[in-house]
Amino acid sequence: MKAVTFMYHDIVAEGADDSSGFPGQAADDYKLSVESFEQHLAAIAAAALASPAVVTEGGTARATYITFDDGGRGSYRNAAPALERRNWRGHFLIATDYINQPPFLSADEIRDLHRRGHIIGSHSASHPLRMARCSRTELRSEWTRSIERLSDIIGAAVTVASVPGGMYSAAVAEEAENAGIRYLFNSEPITRARKLGSCTVLGRFTVKRGTSAGYVRSLARADRMARLRELAWWNFRKSAKALGGELYWRYRRNR
Repeated sequence: MKAVTFMYHDIVAEGADDSSGFPGQAADDYKLSVESFEQHLAAIAAAALASPAVVTEGGTARATYITFDDGGRGSYRNAAPALERRNWRGHFLIATDYINQPPFLSADEIRDLHRRGHIIGSHSASHPLRMARCSRTELRSEWTRSIERLSDIIGAAVTVASVPGGMYSAAVAEEAENAGIRYLFNSEPITRARKLGSCTVLGRFTVKRGTSAGYVRSLARADRMARLRELAWWNFRKSAKALGGELYWRYRRNR
């Protein structure tokens, strides 16, 4: 299976960055205005090789998925209604230690998103930025605590998750699989899905505030040059994280 998956975070009103999700410049870089998001959805509708769906709808040769990380309230107030106006559904991947803490989703809002047909998934419990550096015990705790909390809220099994911070490893995926995750999104900008035991690992294309609707259109139609550009930039940042060590993460935390 090949999938073009878009990784969004928060959708907020213009100038209302603090109304949803994590604070700070680093987080704000991933917050789109409602108007920009509508332009992105129009671009996806015009160019996608497959209409946006959710992972549990069965295996198809090609797929388009839209995901939202963290669990900021903008996903409920702005993102979900915009998708529903097009009869689309999304994947809302939630860091569960922040549930009921403004400006994050409440348990009632998560339950309502599930009732409306969106996929509720884990984004870990505490949102460790360097998840691949966690021990096996820590990884097991992050996934199981998060899944148990979400399952209790929605009254159903949680089988979808995404890796926070972009730091993916085989151990991260293996512990996710052991916790019951069957679809795991990471941040590698590729379209080919990979199987790890009973878990399908899917890459994603990161969307930031400065990402244009035209560029989203190129990615939606799986344009080769756009995909290569994303992969080159992702590999550069991967090297920077490895070479920069603690200095890289200190810079990111302080932005």
